[in-house]
Amino acid sequence: MSKQKAVPAGSFVGEIFHVGLYKPSQGRITRQVTCAVLWAVIALASLRLYQTLYEANVWQYVGPLALLVVGFWSGYRAVNFPKFADFLIAVEAEMNKVSWPSRGELIRSSVVVIFVIFMLAIVLFGYDVLWQYLFKNVLGVLK
Repeated sequence: MSKQKAVPAGSFVGEIFHVGLYKPSQGRITRQVTCAVLWAVIALASLRLYQTLYEANVWQYVGPLALLVVGFWSGYRAVNFPKFADFLIAVEAEMNKVSWPSRGELIRSSVVVIFVIFMLAIVLFGYDVLWQYLFKNVLGVLK
């Protein structure tokens, strides 16, 4: 039986209302992009809530605005929450190790993939026509 370290109850609440950045110089780009995506999702959800509550008196504005404010703060805090921030820092470190293809190599590879997809589509279309012919004319199953 393993002993788990007890986490103080106030630490999570304290972390939510903490304003500072966690390791501000590490994983900056990944954290900014993640935060921007979270904010975009929250903004779209707020817009959808506004459209749903259309003509609902004061709730038309209060609900979406509250969602927007709480959501933006939550998105900002999420990318600075230590465990998640460490994960994003590690992701950026691994992405820096990737060897990306050159432009020419990317174009050649893309052309090969597109060509193979079209060839497979033609082959599958041929199989479909063949099976339709067999079922309709030879076996008389389809009419």
